[in-house]
Amino acid sequence: MKCRHCNSSLDIKFADLGTSPPSNSFLKKNQLQEPELHYPLRVRVCSNCWLVQTEDYAKREEFFSPDYVYFSSYSKTWLVHSEEYVKKMVSQLKLGPRSFVVEVASNDGYLLQFVHGRGIPCLGIEPTRSTALMSTQKGIPTFCEFFGMDLALNLVKQNKQADLIVANNVLAHVPDMNDFLSGFALLLKKNGVATFEFPHLLRLVEKAQFDTIYHEHYSYLSLISLQNIFETNGLEVFDVEELVTHGGSLRVFAQRKETGKHSVTKAVDRLLNTEKQAGMDKEGFYMGFQGRIDSLKDSLLMLLLEKKTENKKVVGYGAAAKGNTFLNYAGIRSDLILLVVDKSPQKQNKFLPGSRIPVRDESVIQELKPDYVIILPWNLKQEISEQLSYIRDWGGKFIVAIPELEIF
Repeated sequence: MKCRHCNSSLDIKFADLGTSPPSNSFLKKNQLQEPELHYPLRVRVCSNCWLVQTEDYAKREEFFSPDYVYFSSYSKTWLVHSEEYVKKMVSQLKLGPRSFVVEVASNDGYLLQFVHGRGIPCLGIEPTRSTALMSTQKGIPTFCEFFGMDLALNLVKQNKQADLIVANNVLAHVPDMNDFLSGFALLLKKNGVATFEFPHLLRLVEKAQFDTIYHEHYSYLSLISLQNIFETNGLEVFDVEELVTHGGSLRVFAQRKETGKHSVTKAVDRLLNTEKQAGMDKEGFYMGFQGRIDSLKDSLLMLLLEKKTENKKVVGYGAAAKGNTFLNYAGIRSDLILLVVDKSPQKQNKFLPGSRIPVRDESVIQELKPDYVIILPWNLKQEISEQLSYIRDWGGKFIVAIPELEIF
């Protein structure tokens, strides 16, 4: 396989998580008698541009199907984060009724609802039919398509260039990053701004967040790799912020390279220096990660086996993609975790891909009174532990496995 940005050979191995089905391909009961399609889940590093990326085995349509089950609005933490972002950008860019905001990968309208509510014209672009439908039901115009140069050209012809383009947690999901980012350079107005949020590769490695590796994530991103990719495709990074979301993310601000008016802030150089000091532009930084993955997997597996011999009841909370990565790599099935609870009706009464653990609504926790609840989306540890604080009434405890195994 060649690098999906610079076409160099991928000669550095980063992680090998065996094989698993797509992390959001939940099963209905009538599918349990059928086989599942599994793909290898291996990650390599390009030593030329330092883009970390999964090996390709399937087209994006395999991962982003019409009945996609991830709906952003079910996380209160993420809604608060999104509303605060909108307030900030409206003030900073002086957005108003004559402005135009586009969000790429707008999901169920979780963010654009705050733009729409302020009377600012906006457009969502979302390739999954299930989430795009919910967005339109909120009154947000939504194109149900994948974004790239072709769609950007069509929008420009319709006089729909944007003052602000939002791209939250989508850049990692893009198989052809050059086509994707060139579309941004085309769709932005002369002095428009695009912001990109994504999990920071530096934090992934520091905190051993290997469960954020799954087939939908084609790339794992640093500012070192992105700055070059942006410039190649007509964009300039002019600012960056470090965020706590998803275990440590970046918000990168970009403009058209030739026409943008924003000066490059000192924050860009500071973060580039931080990444270089960590060695992210050298092979050594990426070595040894596999051993840390295996250690975390073994620790959780041994704990669950111990609790099984003690006849303890263990359930999971949060049928998130990251949880499916961990469960499938560890070979954990319903004999160790009875079921997983999730807020989303789109996931309830289905079965996790690979592990085939049943997904139920929260009422089952009161019925079963489990001894332990494993919080699979560890980035929402505080929100979920507060929501389920009542398990302490019967002596229940929580477990998280990343960045290290913890019982509390």
